[in-house]
Amino acid sequence: MSDANLTTEKYEKHREAGRILAEVRDATTERVEVGASHLDVAEWAENKIRELGGEPAFPVNISIDHEAAHATPSIDDDSTFGEEMINLDIGVHIDGWLADTAITVDLSGNPELKEAPEEALDAALETIEPGVHTGMIGAEIEDVIDGYGFNPVVNLTGHGLGHWKQHVPPNIPNRAVDSGVELEVGDVVAVEPFATDGSGKVNEGASEEIFGLDRERSVRNRQARQALDQITESYKTLPFATRWLDVNRAEMALRRLKQANVVHGYPVLQEEEGTLVSQKEHTVIVTSDGCEVTTQSID
Repeated sequence: MSDANLTTEKYEKHREAGRILAEVRDATTERVEVGASHLDVAEWAENKIRELGGEPAFPVNISIDHEAAHATPSIDDDSTFGEEMINLDIGVHIDGWLADTAITVDLSGNPELKEAPEEALDAALETIEPGVHTGMIGAEIEDVIDGYGFNPVVNLTGHGLGHWKQHVPPNIPNRAVDSGVELEVGDVVAVEPFATDGSGKVNEGASEEIFGLDRERSVRNRQARQALDQITESYKTLPFATRWLDVNRAEMALRRLKQANVVHGYPVLQEEEGTLVSQKEHTVIVTSDGCEVTTQSID
């Protein structure tokens, strides 16, 4: 593929999603402060995405301290921010073409843990070009995080972004690995280093507020049918939140859909030793001479 092909409608929509996302991410971080509501911040960001002409690619993730991913406020969540480490993970799509970004807001007083994935991401982006092996990108990430005295989260990875699909190959590891692939011009990937002062592994918790469609099938319960109609029409195969469903007894409807193997949940992922996790993520398009960061802040 030549760079001329990177001007097609698909890539322009990736870029527009990234432009919206960068603006929303930067504005959302300013709203994170001690005492602010998780639900208010998440809904403000999601509404701002729509106001700017995009749609959320997944519910805004607000992960606190030992949480790494898949945490989002519930329908009536009254949680507020404290003196904590907060990871914001936000996505935007334009007609199913995605951008994905994340940033840590540190209210816990651990600046070096916040800086480690930021510097690791910068180092990773400098290596990206056609032909680079994904294991080499992981080695750059691991080297920087190790240099700070922390561990990369090894069982979380960056990933490709597909059409209406948040996670597709290739995986972008956060450590040096022998397996993997070489990147090609036109690949759209999210690179997301995670750092921790713990063991470097995450486990699934019990909480689920984010779900995704597995397959369509008939269901007998009226609320479940209404929920499925909304899911297939509005979200397709992208993740959605319980609080997004405009049906009575949404939680019960989702339980029925899950029991029928229509949807699956995304359990909150948390550091196995209960220690702090930080994160930084950008989406890039691989070009002939490097990469284009679609989620870069606009000065």
